[in-house]
Amino acid sequence: MLDAPSNLGLRPPAAGTVPGCYKLPGALRDNGLLRRLAAEDAGCVTPPRYDRGSWQTGDGVFNAAAMAAYTVKLANRIEALLKDDRFPVVLGGDCSILLGSALALSRRGRYGLVFLDGHDDFRHAGNSGNIGAAAGEDLALVTGRGQADLTDIEDRRPYMRDSDVVVVGIRDEETSRRELEDLGIPVWNVSRIRQAGPAATAGAALAHLERAELEGFWVHLDVDVLDPGVMPAVDSPDSDGLQHDELIALLSPLLAAPACTGFQVTVFDPDLDPDGRLARELTDTLAASLRG
Repeated sequence: MLDAPSNLGLRPPAAGTVPGCYKLPGALRDNGLLRRLAAEDAGCVTPPRYDRGSWQTGDGVFNAAAMAAYTVKLANRIEALLKDDRFPVVLGGDCSILLGSALALSRRGRYGLVFLDGHDDFRHAGNSGNIGAAAGEDLALVTGRGQADLTDIEDRRPYMRDSDVVVVGIRDEETSRRELEDLGIPVWNVSRIRQAGPAATAGAALAHLERAELEGFWVHLDVDVLDPGVMPAVDSPDSDGLQHDELIALLSPLLAAPACTGFQVTVFDPDLDPDGRLARELTDTLAASLRG
């Protein structure tokens, strides 16, 4: 279990504050996730200070230089774990930590991605004039869309190919769905998941990613895939998300698959969970999913 408590990719929740998702690892560890998984403790990759400085709209991704440096540090740690045949469970942080995971995997070969998120995070200059927060752009960045200091580290653009990604759990109204499908990226929004069932959805994702040309695949989880009725402690809570039991039914077969190389969880904000109940419930869901 590796902590990656970076909040560099999120906008401030209020003037003069920083996003609280950097507290995610501590909240899950306090609820015994390390012990319940009988996991080895891989420590923490400490992020740079959150400081957007004089950034303004039109300047590209904020915190980009700090994020690029952190991406390399995180990739180094994940790559070392993979070389030792470990299964990394990475506790974020915001979704920008996907850059570090993707960079580590690209150094080793060709890997796929299950992108389990309430939003498609596919904002890029080709479809938006609102570039800035990498946590809303991470899928675009890891597939090579965006500024070179984040998309082409070590001359590895793209870290993952469009054809090697599956998007699962986005809300039905997400505007980039058609663009993703036109690129050959399978998309399972909430309605489609419920029509087919979580187990069948996981099976379809595995069928797409368990291909001979792939070395394996990574699972990214943004907990805003859950409905705000059960998980309001995120930066962008939107209605009509998944329930905990649906998430467990999706995650369990994905994480148990032999080709699954690692897993990360992001965006839970303990500042929005004053009594700690949401952290306990999330820990229960993650423990159940990772134990299979």
